[in-house]
Amino acid sequence: MRISVSSDMDEPVARFLVEELRRRGHDVRAYGALAAGADPQWAVCSEAAARDVAAGTADQAVVCCWTGTGASIAANKVPGVRAALCADAYTADGARRWNDANVLALGLRLTSQPVLKEILDAWFAATPSQDAEDLGNVAHVGRLDAGRGSVQSGTVQNGAV
Repeated sequence: MRISVSSDMDEPVARFLVEELRRRGHDVRAYGALAAGADPQWAVCSEAAARDVAAGTADQAVVCCWTGTGASIAANKVPGVRAALCADAYTADGARRWNDANVLALGLRLTSQPVLKEILDAWFAATPSQDAEDLGNVAHVGRLDAGRGSVQSGTVQNGAV
């Protein structure tokens, strides 16, 4: 699998992530602090990795910053990307299964190497749900990406949901 990886910091867990993905047989393209001379700003490198997914030059991406929040926000601004911030294996499994997430966001601050392995195990073992409700939600997100999202009648009143 082709996986783009970005990190705004050259941290041991980020380097371990790249090594672990390669050990698992993935073709890894690095961005940010993981690539010599690349822009390490979290918004810039997360966007670059996410754009690879949207363009089809990567099957998935993993974006990292100190908390993972900024990286996930930046990645989710790229149409076609469904980035999920995951701090544990259960969340990673659910993100792939119910949300068909194609970008994994990780926080460098709290993710240890053992937890990272568990997250990756769950992420790669899960397959997207074929349940009609889950497929409908993912399709709705796709329409939002395309600027064609709609609000159901009676769902929003005076700005309140």
